[in-house]
Amino acid sequence: MINFVAAFAWLSDPAHWVGPDGIPTRMWEHIWYSGLTLLIAAVIAIPIGLAIGHTGRGRGVAVSISGALRAIPTLGLVVFLALELGGLDITSPLIALTILAIPPVLAGAYAGIDAVDKSTVDAARAMGMTEMQVLRKVELPLALPLMIGGLRSAMLQVIATWTVAAFLPVGGLGRYLIDGLSVRAYDEMLAGSILVVLLALVTDGVFAIIQRLVVPRGVIVSRVTDVRVKTSRPRAVVGVPIQESTTE
Repeated sequence: MINFVAAFAWLSDPAHWVGPDGIPTRMWEHIWYSGLTLLIAAVIAIPIGLAIGHTGRGRGVAVSISGALRAIPTLGLVVFLALELGGLDITSPLIALTILAIPPVLAGAYAGIDAVDKSTVDAARAMGMTEMQVLRKVELPLALPLMIGGLRSAMLQVIATWTVAAFLPVGGLGRYLIDGLSVRAYDEMLAGSILVVLLALVTDGVFAIIQRLVVPRGVIVSRVTDVRVKTSRPRAVVGVPIQESTTE
């Protein structure tokens, strides 16, 4: 409890809200790093996932590559790239965290397209739509909820891992943990951890709202209609025979 009191006292200190090491600056750096990482991963993974989901080709290769990328230790990759590239900027962690973000984004894109009802796709083709029109006007809108879910998962992983990547001389909220550890300022370390948690929670909430909003209106209406139809169906009474009326 004492540590939390000290951490909140550190957060409420006006001196920590100004300057290049201030909380707004570090927060913006963390958001910028994470957003840039997710953007690069999305540009790489989403087209591949859409192509695989639409054509059905390369599923096994995609699963194998995703599994291999997930198995790579991100922190070790950051150190390896920093030593190989010889740079102390954001390049090394940016590459490593992009590799970390690709599997969930790829899985979300592929799973979203694959989950679309095949009869809907066949109906669109029967209407004369081209394959690109089917993908853009039918499959993509229906796949958006799962695609946003993949982006949401990737973003949370990236936010958490950029904190660890701050052992390099880069910005972000991880600086509070690394700098605090060097001088044993545990209140600063705990305050930095609280900021990272708050950022992750807010980001998760934003993506949850977006994920709910992108569900096509027609899908919502059809689901509600299905539920009403199922609940309005008469149920058979077991053990009670149906008596037919006879006229004499």
